[in-house]
Amino acid sequence: MASSKSPDSCNYKMFKCFNRKFKITEAGPPPDVKEVFSTFTRGGEYMSADQLHRFLVEYQGEVELTASKAERFLKEVLQRRNDVGRDNIPGLDLNHFFYLLFFDDLNGPIKSEVETPPTYYISAFPFRTLINFVNTYGFTMIYVFPKMVGNRYDVHHDMTAPLSHYYIYTGHNSYLTGNQLSSDCSDVPIIKALQRGVRVIELDLWPSNKDDVNVLHGRTLTSPVPLIKCLKSIKEYAFVKSPYPVVITLEDHLTPDLQAKVAEMLTQTFEDLLYYPQSKCLAEFPSPESLKHRIIISTKPPKEYLESKRHKEKANRLMSGGRESSEEETSGLDTPERKGELEVDDRVTLLNDSDQDDEDSNNSCERKSGAPEYKRLITIHAGKPEGAMKDALKVASEKVRRLSLSEQALEKAAASHGTDVVRFTQRNVLRVYPKGTRVTSSNYKPNIGWMHGAQMVAFNMQGYGKSLWLMHGMFRANGGCGYVKKPHFLMQKGPHNEVFDPKRTLPVKKTLKVKVYMGDGWRLDFSQTHFDTYSPPDFYTKVYIVGVPADCAKKKTKIMEDNWAPVWDQEFKFPLTVPELALVRIEVREYDRSDKDDFGGQTCLPVPELKPGIRAVPLYDRKGEKLKSVKLLMRFQFE
Repeated sequence: MASSKSPDSCNYKMFKCFNRKFKITEAGPPPDVKEVFSTFTRGGEYMSADQLHRFLVEYQGEVELTASKAERFLKEVLQRRNDVGRDNIPGLDLNHFFYLLFFDDLNGPIKSEVETPPTYYISAFPFRTLINFVNTYGFTMIYVFPKMVGNRYDVHHDMTAPLSHYYIYTGHNSYLTGNQLSSDCSDVPIIKALQRGVRVIELDLWPSNKDDVNVLHGRTLTSPVPLIKCLKSIKEYAFVKSPYPVVITLEDHLTPDLQAKVAEMLTQTFEDLLYYPQSKCLAEFPSPESLKHRIIISTKPPKEYLESKRHKEKANRLMSGGRESSEEETSGLDTPERKGELEVDDRVTLLNDSDQDDEDSNNSCERKSGAPEYKRLITIHAGKPEGAMKDALKVASEKVRRLSLSEQALEKAAASHGTDVVRFTQRNVLRVYPKGTRVTSSNYKPNIGWMHGAQMVAFNMQGYGKSLWLMHGMFRANGGCGYVKKPHFLMQKGPHNEVFDPKRTLPVKKTLKVKVYMGDGWRLDFSQTHFDTYSPPDFYTKVYIVGVPADCAKKKTKIMEDNWAPVWDQEFKFPLTVPELALVRIEVREYDRSDKDDFGGQTCLPVPELKPGIRAVPLYDRKGEKLKSVKLLMRFQFE
């Protein structure tokens, strides 16, 4: 499968003396592929366009695929195999059919996974629309857009519900290039996040020495980046991946004068792109559909600013690197009953998180009002919980809001008030952020937040690892647009106001059967000695289910020794109680007797988006970048 021009053998030298020669053979179609081909060709040698169409509709579940598109697939395969010019080819032979199944752009594993290059069109719109190329004609602008066509941009979820009905692709400290204590702050990570489809960008705002505003992780050694640079980059890249709204969460540590300056920057930079409500508080959030190509602000509304000698001293300490407790640091942790419960991790969080609570209880302070022009730009009002957690989770009928909890606070709230969290997230937005001890920018398990309806599970996008792979997998759903509709049961209430309880074990709803046939492409993407110095690699595949506790499971194939194109042909069954919240995580490893097993690629796929049938599954590197050639051939079936 790798290449018809691949060498017949590979040689490995041992100790510069001995030569080990291994024969390389291309793996042929597995028995299931041969059987399917024979069934749909009725025992013939070639598969016609009509027969291919039947296979795609009946076996692969592509019920909306047209006969003309099946014919285009057939011609595409012949062209890629350089057989388009040969005479009298009535269709695909078995090898052509096998190659078709291995093309992930034609036969990907999930809805909208295909990465078809965007086409472009020209149209006239108000300035609020994203510009990739601009020429001025009179008082309008002519823009060139990537047109949202093809499977890559196939948004198939209902996008007309309030924002609280969606999981939203959310970044944490989006400006950091590395760790949380000493890395650089830059607009580059923001650009990369937007290009990946992230829809929530977090900026921490601090005053600079020049009466300006910087973005940095406060009270650390991180170097600043000017706010205006970040805003301009957000404007330029906000909608290159998705047309749906970008939310900027601001954690500001500013005086009212600087807040007013930020308001001016926002309005002048984003102009008509910036959305903000006319009323002070929203009774319900608008929908992603209504906010297409808009940017919205989420932050804590400024309160009265306290001007006193004590406050000035506090500000000077902050500017010189001193530490104060933050809004998010104390979220759900600042009540008398909670203060006694602080664990070691919580104490470190109080040191490391960046958000500052500027309240001061000194009654002799002179009070000045917060910047009204800044306050009016806020669409999603944030705030720290007051009192006990149960009170913080109360739902108000007249307004909606955002609540932020650390990962530890969420775990504790889920354990003692799980259904209250679910009920809160039916109308309001819950943001979860990493604990302060994650100074290396690692991440936490996101499924706890998702199963409780948390919309903004905030991740360090530079914190590569298994948790981030799950985040990538979740937001491959719905065309990769950054908004995934929550399952209907998370939005429903019963006759007695009861809601979904994540702790309750439910009966099995369906069983997912996963068959791992084979893999190929490592020879093209890796050097001959990348995995083993003296022999070809020994690959095996691990398959995980991540979801509610009852559904979590893992399976592993046998190890195929000394083979660049391993054939496993093994099937696993996964009973699922809540398939709507399940992800299937796939990881290929290379067995090493003397050291840690080498990494050979990974992917994560949302179970509700899985296409049935025999599929080509592309693998990704540790950072989530797609490997050029490495793929698995797998089958997914539901019972």
